[in-house]
Amino acid sequence: MQAPAHSVEIAAQAGLLVLLGPLVTGFIQKVKARLQCRRGASLWQPYRDLAKLLRKGTVQSDTASPFFRAVPVLVLAATVTTTAMVPVLWAGAGPPYLGDAILLLALLSLARFLLAIGALDAGGAFGGMGASREMTVGLLVEPALMMAVFSVAVAGGSTTLGDLALRRGTLPSLAWAAPDLLALFAMLVLALAETGRIPVDNPDTHLELTMLHEGMLLEHSGPGLACIALATHTKQIVILTLVAALFFPLGLAPKHFLPAEVGIALGAFVAKVLTLALFLAVVESSYAKLRFFRVPQFLGLGLICAFLALALRIL
Repeated sequence: MQAPAHSVEIAAQAGLLVLLGPLVTGFIQKVKARLQCRRGASLWQPYRDLAKLLRKGTVQSDTASPFFRAVPVLVLAATVTTTAMVPVLWAGAGPPYLGDAILLLALLSLARFLLAIGALDAGGAFGGMGASREMTVGLLVEPALMMAVFSVAVAGGSTTLGDLALRRGTLPSLAWAAPDLLALFAMLVLALAETGRIPVDNPDTHLELTMLHEGMLLEHSGPGLACIALATHTKQIVILTLVAALFFPLGLAPKHFLPAEVGIALGAFVAKVLTLALFLAVVESSYAKLRFFRVPQFLGLGLICAFLALALRIL
């Protein structure tokens, strides 16, 4: 009976992240508008955009292969799978293989790779340029992200995210060492790149000289574009949940929980995610987008901090 119970818990957490992903994007857009003295769109605008795309038809390039139509579904599947791996409400819940940090990072990399392959398959100039830039950023982000996560995994003696969150939750509130602070700073820097936010990328632009992630989406339309947009919203909330689980697991319910503990965990999860989303919105409103050739210098800061965090943890 324990396996079905775990399956229900994992499915509930995954469904919660997928449903709240567009809302987090709407919250960031709303905060940005308020900081820029604008009214801004509704919090529910991302849901309306998804519904509109699902009602539209699909236009495909003549040079695209049949694999092009499968790319959005594969990207969404890989991204949604990661929602079952991050601790949302319960610490240590689920089988270990469903919460492995290495598998989570690998699936995020797979989604990036598939999206780049789809952009190249269409044969468009902007899609190829966007894919090239996106893979360059991924080359800088992924090793640093792995080192930051591994610095926490070395201290916890496991790569299971639920166990790492459970261990951090048992430590005193002020039990922060230098590797923890360095890893947290690195994760915040890398989160800006992984979520496609300023100063690394601008999610609201379609200028060919500035777009990275958006350049790979120009050949997609209709339900396919809706799948990719939902995958983008989901990836964003997964990254924020990962940061919250590794460094701020306050409120997570144990394996043997009471209904009241789940309510507390849900409230704590919403507060943590909205706080990190507020951080993204403030950074986007405070800085301009970097030139592409300046992006490696910015991401190098996260890489150095992640490397120092892992080196200090090992030593």
